[in-house]
Amino acid sequence: MKDKICIVGLGYVGLPLAHAFSSKYEVVGFDISKARIDELNAGFDRTLELDETQMREAIQDGMKFTLDVEDIKECNIFIVTVPTPIDSTNRPDLTPLIKSSQMIGKVLKKNDIVIYESTVYPGVTEEVCVPELEKTSGLKFNEDFFCGYSPERINPGDKEHTVTKILKVTAGSTPEIATKVDELYASIITAGTFKASSIRVAEASKVIENTQRDVNIALMNELALIFNHVGIDTSEVIEAAATKWNFIKLKPGLVGGHCIGVDPYYLTFKAEELGYKPNLILGARQINNGMSKFIAEETIKQMIKGDKKIKDANILVLGVTFKEDCPDLRNTKVIDIVDELKEYGANVDIYDPWVDLDEEKKWFKHKLLDKDPFETNKKYDSIVVAVAHKQFLKLTQEDYKSISQGNEILIDIKGIVKNPTWRL
Repeated sequence: MKDKICIVGLGYVGLPLAHAFSSKYEVVGFDISKARIDELNAGFDRTLELDETQMREAIQDGMKFTLDVEDIKECNIFIVTVPTPIDSTNRPDLTPLIKSSQMIGKVLKKNDIVIYESTVYPGVTEEVCVPELEKTSGLKFNEDFFCGYSPERINPGDKEHTVTKILKVTAGSTPEIATKVDELYASIITAGTFKASSIRVAEASKVIENTQRDVNIALMNELALIFNHVGIDTSEVIEAAATKWNFIKLKPGLVGGHCIGVDPYYLTFKAEELGYKPNLILGARQINNGMSKFIAEETIKQMIKGDKKIKDANILVLGVTFKEDCPDLRNTKVIDIVDELKEYGANVDIYDPWVDLDEEKKWFKHKLLDKDPFETNKKYDSIVVAVAHKQFLKLTQEDYKSISQGNEILIDIKGIVKNPTWRL
């Protein structure tokens, strides 16, 4: 029997994966959001990971989108790509994983395979998800059904490193299932696969990918804080240091999104549960979480130096998504800059050409501009360039001057302004 695949969760990870599998397999995409299912069935992806042509091709290939559990009963492979967020105390929130496992358990059959892609700490698949599958289905793990793990490697907004072009780590609950899972992914991943020795190893490999990036960025952010006190340009220091062949050239910046600013807490949670205090990782998180406040404070300092009023000042923030050329608003740290500036009594306008204004209402209490500020007559006391969208890369010093009230105050977070007043 040819495998029939169900992808559970149709966001930035699940939809591109479903599209990739649909070229070779019968695929059913499942999501609990009716609005999401309706727009996908209409051929529209608001995440912009798939364009209209790709959506049309997938549907023509037979891919279906549903929120009805009855529609996935005939599937024999279930791939779970739901979010793994943290709560207000930075503890893992496994609710989406647990509910997905319970839902799959209702339709689970003998010899079915459930593969998890969500980022977790080592042990979640077998210690948290499997018991839910067993309890709901009445079947026994590794006798009646099996599990796999293949951590997602999606880079939102990246049209070059797409899902099939990024090497995939795979694992299974038995040696035979590990081979089956690896072969399944190898059939669509042109970049190849890496079969890990166990599900726990595969889980750990994913969570340290983003933890490593978080720690590295924290180092650059701390250097930026130090050099700001010294009074030298961090970017110039980095350029000079990068002339040595083994220097790793990274830049300081905001750490948002659904991965880097979240995943390390899964690892620190497990470490502390086992009695180990992960001081380096937690310290990196503290540094990165403090950067929005630091940038807002520097903006105010630069305005004071430029004899600008603060209370009721008009400040423009360019870009609010967590990364460039992408509509993803999840865990963006730009909004923390906005909140901090408002605490000083400033009026803050936000403009981001990538954000769907209807989608924005679900995330923020702040209203985004619906018109390009460079096409209006409004003047600003300060401009914060927060995201390096391609539209902003084209802006010139004259463009900024044209919407500035008096001398322009330009705060450059991403290093894309030629002559900023202050650069991170």
